[in-house]
Amino acid sequence: MLAAGLAHGAAPDGVLRVGSKRFTESYILGELLTQTAAPHARVEHKQGLGNTAIVLAALKSGSIDVYPEYTGTIGLEILKHAQPVTLEQMQRELASQGLGIAVPLGFNNTYALAVRGESGAPRKLGDLSAQGGLRYGLSHEFIGRADGWPGLAQRYGINATPRGLDHGIAYEALAQKQVDVIDIYSTDAKIGQYGLRVLEDDQAYFPRYDAVLLYRLDAAQRFPAAWQALRTLQGRISAGDMIAMNAAAELHGQTFPAIAHNWLARHPAALAGATAPPASASAEDIAAAASSGAAARTEPGASAPAASAANAVAPRPQAGTASPPGSATLWQRLFAGDFWQLTRQHVLLVALSVALASALGIPLGILAAYRPKLREPVMAAAGILQTIPSLALLAMLIPLLGTIGTLPALCALFVYALLPIIRNTCTGISGIPQGLKQAAQALGLRPMQRLMEIELPLAAPVILAGVKTAAVMSVGTATIAAFIGAGGYGERITTGLALNDNNLMLAGALPAAVLALLTQGLFEWMEKGFKASAAARAPAQLRA
Repeated sequence: MLAAGLAHGAAPDGVLRVGSKRFTESYILGELLTQTAAPHARVEHKQGLGNTAIVLAALKSGSIDVYPEYTGTIGLEILKHAQPVTLEQMQRELASQGLGIAVPLGFNNTYALAVRGESGAPRKLGDLSAQGGLRYGLSHEFIGRADGWPGLAQRYGINATPRGLDHGIAYEALAQKQVDVIDIYSTDAKIGQYGLRVLEDDQAYFPRYDAVLLYRLDAAQRFPAAWQALRTLQGRISAGDMIAMNAAAELHGQTFPAIAHNWLARHPAALAGATAPPASASAEDIAAAASSGAAARTEPGASAPAASAANAVAPRPQAGTASPPGSATLWQRLFAGDFWQLTRQHVLLVALSVALASALGIPLGILAAYRPKLREPVMAAAGILQTIPSLALLAMLIPLLGTIGTLPALCALFVYALLPIIRNTCTGISGIPQGLKQAAQALGLRPMQRLMEIELPLAAPVILAGVKTAAVMSVGTATIAAFIGAGGYGERITTGLALNDNNLMLAGALPAAVLALLTQGLFEWMEKGFKASAAARAPAQLRA
């Protein structure tokens, strides 16, 4: 498996792989890149690959070739600088890793903090330190980023402990007064929808976050025509355009492919192969792209603030696109066109991981039962593996295996399935009455014969109960596979979180719950058969 993963990650197969993170804007930009390059190469969009650490590991391993990123994130989070650095310095440091920055898209999407737009609310970040008792609900990535909460709290003297919230539900939590301050992106469509006040960064803490492409240097050589097409996007997306596209997804329920298609239809030069700028970005390119993006022609209202941009520019749903979040029923979401594909992916992940865990866990459980001195170390090792957080395990597996997708997801699920299988196997073998073991020994059965013909059949119901526990747990845990592009029902859940779409989240959660119940029912039916067989088998063997 390890060799296969390394081979997959290293060997180019003629497919340009575009990545994106797990938030609305990144999904949309990933689709724009995919559709722009599609006329010139085979393109695959690996969408919703979790946070910066996971998508960067995928880029370095060769599992993806390019993804949309932001200059502030590159300098402070990826390259670990304490202060913003020049684009030229970032280019030099990335080149040593085989990576590069290119194609500044034309807008700056900086971080900011926002509060409800009510009287008496803070107006500047500097006001926060004087207002005790404020409840902060911040995204997990922002809490841990070098350019996020730790530095911000220190710069402004804020003494508070933030609560970690998914970005997709933070707006609703703020509106319902469960929190008082949230982190936002300046191109978020919901700023105007919820009537929020964006706090002025009066000490200029946040750097610029100009949208660019972070890519593998060999991608431009492997896909010259597609790369030429991607470069024509430079400076063409204004902040108003981006707010409008975010609104089309979050407020009007359009699908990401439909949003990208609509934007490209209004900007045909991108698909027509307009004159491309230089291959890598310079500081002048960033400035020029930001200037041209700000002045880019869009429909009326695109250059207005977030509220008017979202309302004036966002395309309304058309035939063949998704309905607004409130109008698409749960039934429609549940049995959408991707249902059987996601079901097949989810079942495959669970079945393979549990089968592999059984192949290793049952022998280890037998060994632990036969060798009491090994029992504690084996159980302790399996228990420690069980406690590793899933996203941390995935982030470690991607560089180790050199790929994203099914292989690291299978390995993670395999690790989590081991403990119940090992424990129940050991318990089942150890719990066989000593009298039966002595009787089998008196009949002259060799150790392997006793194990295969007496002990395993008697222990089978207990062992099967452990496999059942592992399988049911794996059905739920397999939803994390979507974070690294392995598919399954988790794709709906993660996209629903990004869009704050409850029906879409339920359309992923309900099939997973039903699959868990079906899995449990199947194993309970098998257990009954094994119990009946075990009850009759041992006495018959001993009488023979």
